[in-house]
Amino acid sequence: MQERDLEKALVNHIREFLLELGVGFAFVGSQYHLEVGGEDFYIDLLFYHLRLRCFVVIDLKMAEFRPEYSGKMNFYVSAVDDLLRHPDDQPTIGMILCKSKNKAVAEYALRDVNKPIGISTHQMQGLPETLQSNLPTVEQLEMEMNAVSLEVPAQEVEA
Repeated sequence: MQERDLEKALVNHIREFLLELGVGFAFVGSQYHLEVGGEDFYIDLLFYHLRLRCFVVIDLKMAEFRPEYSGKMNFYVSAVDDLLRHPDDQPTIGMILCKSKNKAVAEYALRDVNKPIGISTHQMQGLPETLQSNLPTVEQLEMEMNAVSLEVPAQEVEA
């Protein structure tokens, strides 16, 4: 399954996905365009959390987690903070949704990152309680990704 196919299924399934994410999530866009230094970048899914008062960037990866994904997410979180965040908003949160089961690689990739970034099978240690109680669990996100991937017709996957 391609990342675009998963994203398309999630967008088509957005109402249910927002319910799965929990109370307070507002959908901002998919393939949300950012221009940084004259270059174009596209965030897979961008949300705003009304209770936390912050943006939530979601990057979809259908492969195992790779360390460079954390650098890309750090870039997106920083760009959203500088370009979109209102002075009254809290710092942006990043979520990398992927099939990784290797927690050691995720730990090293996130060890010195000072931004709130989580990975589908691993969340940063020391995530503040307010974030933990207002964000979906890893298990909830994985269940939603699996449910959506089962709904994508085979011909869309091959396209």
